[in-house]
Amino acid sequence: MIEMELVGVRVELPANQPIVLLKERHGTRYLPIWIGAVEATAIAFALQGVETPRPLTHDLFVDVLGQLGAELSAVHVTALRDGTFYAELHLSREGRTLTVSARPSDAIALASRLEGVPIFGAEQVLEEAGLEIEASDDEGEEGVDAEEAVRQFREFLEDISPEDFREQ
Repeated sequence: MIEMELVGVRVELPANQPIVLLKERHGTRYLPIWIGAVEATAIAFALQGVETPRPLTHDLFVDVLGQLGAELSAVHVTALRDGTFYAELHLSREGRTLTVSARPSDAIALASRLEGVPIFGAEQVLEEAGLEIEASDDEGEEGVDAEEAVRQFREFLEDISPEDFREQ
């Protein structure tokens, strides 16, 4: 598993399809995952610190975990099959670990609400669907800045669709 960081949520034009964008923590690969509008909104709200008058579904789940004395210890994006990404929630409670299958969008929405929950991507998923974005010479050791990454990602999106990730 490769540790990832959540870059954010973008909208692929002209289809207006939301995408959550993950990046290797210690690398140059990005992982775009097409998601639903509700999950995109939930992730964006969490990243922007927006609080709603009533808990959204992902907020409710976080509250339930807390009431049960469980914590989300990690999110793993585990597979890409027939154009569909798969993930797992790794939960811990009283020294026990429980793994629950989840949609990556829901898993990331939960992780985005909790401090310090790592997100990992399987090497095979990154090999299959990852996008390599190299730093240009004038960007120094820090690598690709956010604006440049978004620009390169948008160029990538102009020539790709969800069907491109379906197995032949």
